[in-house]
Amino acid sequence: MSPIMLSAQDMELIRNTLRREPTDVEIACFENLWSEHCSYRSTRGFLKTLPTTGPDVLLGPGDDAAIVRFTDDLALAIGMESHNHPSYVDPHDGAATGVGGIVRDVLSMGARPIALMDPLYFGPLDREKNRYLCEHVVGGIGGYGNCIGVPVVRGDLCVDEGYSGNPLVNVVCVGIVRPDRFITARVKRPGSRLVLVGSSTGRDGLGGASFASRDLAEDSEAADRPSVQIGDPYTEKLLIEAILGMAETGRVLSCRDLGAAGLAGASSEMCSTFGGVLWADRVHQRETRMHPVEIMLAESQERMLLEVDPADVPLMGRIAERYDLKWSEVGEVIEEPRYRVTFHGKVVCDLPIGFLAGEAPACTWTREPYSAEKPFARPAGRLKDLALKVLSHPEVARKHWMYEQYDHDVQLRTVSHGKDAAVIRLEGLALSLSCGCNPRHIHLDPYAGTANAVLENAANLACAGTVPFCIVNCLNFASPVHPAVSWELAECVRGLGDGARELGVPVVGGNVSLYNESDEMGTRIKPTPSIGMLGRGRLRERVIPEDGWILALAGETGQHLGGSVLDAVTGCGGAAPPKADAALISAVAARVASCQDMAATDLSQGGLLAALAGAAPQAQVRLEGDLLHALFGETYGRFLLACPDRAALAGLPCRVIGTVGGDVLEVRGAQESLVLDTTEIHGALESFTRLMRPGPG
Repeated sequence: MSPIMLSAQDMELIRNTLRREPTDVEIACFENLWSEHCSYRSTRGFLKTLPTTGPDVLLGPGDDAAIVRFTDDLALAIGMESHNHPSYVDPHDGAATGVGGIVRDVLSMGARPIALMDPLYFGPLDREKNRYLCEHVVGGIGGYGNCIGVPVVRGDLCVDEGYSGNPLVNVVCVGIVRPDRFITARVKRPGSRLVLVGSSTGRDGLGGASFASRDLAEDSEAADRPSVQIGDPYTEKLLIEAILGMAETGRVLSCRDLGAAGLAGASSEMCSTFGGVLWADRVHQRETRMHPVEIMLAESQERMLLEVDPADVPLMGRIAERYDLKWSEVGEVIEEPRYRVTFHGKVVCDLPIGFLAGEAPACTWTREPYSAEKPFARPAGRLKDLALKVLSHPEVARKHWMYEQYDHDVQLRTVSHGKDAAVIRLEGLALSLSCGCNPRHIHLDPYAGTANAVLENAANLACAGTVPFCIVNCLNFASPVHPAVSWELAECVRGLGDGARELGVPVVGGNVSLYNESDEMGTRIKPTPSIGMLGRGRLRERVIPEDGWILALAGETGQHLGGSVLDAVTGCGGAAPPKADAALISAVAARVASCQDMAATDLSQGGLLAALAGAAPQAQVRLEGDLLHALFGETYGRFLLACPDRAALAGLPCRVIGTVGGDVLEVRGAQESLVLDTTEIHGALESFTRLMRPGPG
């Protein structure tokens, strides 16, 4: 169901406020600035309920990126964005420009980008179209990130039918900046000038913000391709160095990336503290005879807008030219709270700036709770066959096919990029990174599922001995016109807020992406509040379990198979997991940090079976109760621990379940057992690579 960009009520409000008919430039500005993508019309009220402050938060939500203190001498800029609709229409360029955009969000704060994460969501990969999307999205992310020299250190993959018509491409970027030198995106004083730096403006990406605020149909690819921007990572690399050079002068008053709604979006939001005049004909253009609507709304990539004193304009121009970048003086900050655009001396737009950039009418939707849980039905088949199916699922199988396309080691900071959390070396400390969520669990219980997504990411960080200090998010949903979706959205934000409060960690930024569905294909995504989380702690070597070490399970296993990978491959149904225990997560983080000889992995997709196959594929294990629930259950906040002796486990709520070593993975229960040899485990875990790269090797 496609939303109308400007409803009859919107147009009536605009006419009544202006007391005249709006111009074509003004209508285009409203269509884009009042879109869901830019104005959060359906979610502003929800987002205000999130905890956003804390002792380390130097700048919270509302700017291009948040600024969070890491040490006394170093701060981090962090942002999270989606590029979902463009990545369906043109997966390579859509994903690549998503990376470029989030990198520029961090860059606009005067921060050097140092790391990327990419939680991705696709339809079943046994279908050619979904494999094509996955292949080219990963290629676009890797190609762009590698070219600009920013490592992709962590990711997440979810596969579900609902993403067949609308894949999700979410990206997180982290940058570094001195705590006293970051730049903000709001202009500082009237009389200063606006300087546009970077690529020439073309017609690519027209209507991108409004395009991102509607659903997709199966035949949309050709019609919507003009809405997809084309990126140039080599220009982006030059832009990174140029903007950082300009920031280093201390003469940049404010800065903003040209993303959604192009120059109109960046300049109106940037100038909203005062007012601004834009001279559209002065913008350096790639194409001839461009209309002012095209100049102002095009989303051509690799462009930044800076506020500087008039006397410093030539300095910025010289720095741009040093990096072979084009630049234009395109506007002026004014005291009057108006947003004006002129084109060859003619005024083509003249609006109250607050009305355009901050007063989009809120949308309210009917909410209707639902119950999606199905009664548990024990799946047929041998335990071994079920185990191999679960290990072969793309969410559990090894992701080497994806990871090898990313340069993890560029910038020489990456310590590890394992299953749980990536670790980067910063100021002698560990910066840990985690991302993602489990939409199947969230669909069954939007509140508890989202709270668990927060706690699950904290559990990933705990495996590196680190504790979280900030969260970003991307709220991906179908159309809130559906009462069930509107309810999901409200419940997910409530769960996100409560999960963050339980950890004592602020939500410092994020993005909302709605209308992720396709009427023609009959698909609607599950609620997907994707999380990005940063942690910090002391650096430690990655620990590999050795033969003879004991294995212990921390946390209580429940009877929760609903939304699990086993449920995904068999349809067995069952209850969704309850909220995890934050106290246990903190206890494990502290123990891992203090114990040099402890390996930890948290239990998530694939349950204990997946953790054993990854960490101890040759081991002897004894479990209590029903092996089906013990092996495949995905109760959150549990950990598989490995250490040389029991002394390391003293005081932790855990129980010893086995020993590392032997020739096979042997798991014994009261009534049955499971034996998998290394060839079977390896074959199942390599299934994703075989699927994405068929043929010999």
